[in-house]
Amino acid sequence: MVAADYEKWPQPIDLCQEMPISGLQEMRKGALMELDKKRLGVRLKQYLDSNVEFADLDGGGLKLNGGRFDARQARKKILKAEKYNPDKISRYSLYPFDVRWAYHSNVRPLWNEPRPALAAQAWDGNTFFVVRMFAERPHENAPLTVSTVLPDYHLLRPNAVAIPFRVNYELNSDDGHHGKFIGRADAPSGIKANLSQACREYLQNLGMPDPDKALDSASAVWLNALAIGYAPFYLRENADGVRSDWPRIPLPGAKDALVNSAALGGELAQLLNTEVDVKSVTTGEIRSELSAIGNICAATGGAVNPAKDFTITAGWGHPGKDGVTMPGKGKLIERDYAPEERTLIARGAAKLDLDLEAAMVVLGDKTYDVYLNDRAYWKNIPALVWDYTIGGYQVMKKWLSYRENDMLGRAITLQEVDYVRDMARRIAAICLLQPRLDKNYAAVRSSTYCWPTPASKKVSIVDV
Repeated sequence: MVAADYEKWPQPIDLCQEMPISGLQEMRKGALMELDKKRLGVRLKQYLDSNVEFADLDGGGLKLNGGRFDARQARKKILKAEKYNPDKISRYSLYPFDVRWAYHSNVRPLWNEPRPALAAQAWDGNTFFVVRMFAERPHENAPLTVSTVLPDYHLLRPNAVAIPFRVNYELNSDDGHHGKFIGRADAPSGIKANLSQACREYLQNLGMPDPDKALDSASAVWLNALAIGYAPFYLRENADGVRSDWPRIPLPGAKDALVNSAALGGELAQLLNTEVDVKSVTTGEIRSELSAIGNICAATGGAVNPAKDFTITAGWGHPGKDGVTMPGKGKLIERDYAPEERTLIARGAAKLDLDLEAAMVVLGDKTYDVYLNDRAYWKNIPALVWDYTIGGYQVMKKWLSYRENDMLGRAITLQEVDYVRDMARRIAAICLLQPRLDKNYAAVRSSTYCWPTPASKKVSIVDV
């Protein structure tokens, strides 16, 4: 069954000129990915050293047969074509808010699907719009995200595809591979906005600058889609349609409306991008409503001891079949907000033109203390921040499941402890954007763009 507004909206158009590309697939049981860059480099340098015998490799999944991957024969083939190159270690978005290091090469069969066309567009200053065709899980929440680094096939469930905001038609990879649309006879030259002709006409008719020359114009439709896709009002009103197909996003009918919606999407994109700090959220003077969220505390009072208290043993994850990490129950304690926590929320909410009641609606009227172990916990993680889901993943719980000591084999660092605090604050800031996101969606849907030609055809939405 399709939601009512999906029935009212006409057939969609495509936003992008170049079609979406599926995210990368490693399929080597994480051997090409690591939290520690140096450790990954040591592993791949050894693997790509022909003087090291196969039996002596510390290669993990690179030594295991699977599907069409014959580990011994694959290494022989790879060694003929690939030399270790530390420049091929890059940032990699495995799950929402979980960015790691990965050794990426287009030489098959090192990766199951290296996606040369996608990898070629992971250049500094570019952004990928990531979306999926349909929902796999009933509690999917936002069905899309953005990434400034290489995205995994399962960055969103079930199968994520990525669309670069811009395409560099001159850019080939280090090993001579290029994208499926680079080097073709009709390809343009230089860096171009990845926008369809219809979308270019839309921007021109609104009076927007040339998207090939202005980054804000090239990004506007994608950031509008991001803002709409994270609006709870949009997700509720179109739940059936979003769940069963690509999200269909209304286009604003006026320049100011597009600029405003894109600006809101830009705020959201910053909060989703853990590769950069966000002023007043993760750096500088922290907003009062966020300042009490996620601080590390000792269970018995006093100060935590980084040498003893940062090993995660609360049961957030455990090894499953074939090395799959299975989520666990963990340990968290639900409680009421302390008076000082409520005061800080009220003070910060007022600066956002929200009262305390409205803030509690989006943060949750309860909060959690989330434990690493019996000795330490992250204090005051609002209930709806803890439950927050992107693409079918409960973000914070998913992150913790992979850092349980049985999987990680070490305590987390102080930097990682602070990362959890900052992740909670980013998500809280996203939750507090929801009233504005809903208001923006309501404004856009009430005045969508109508195509001037043919006069009888009105197309007000796009398929992303």
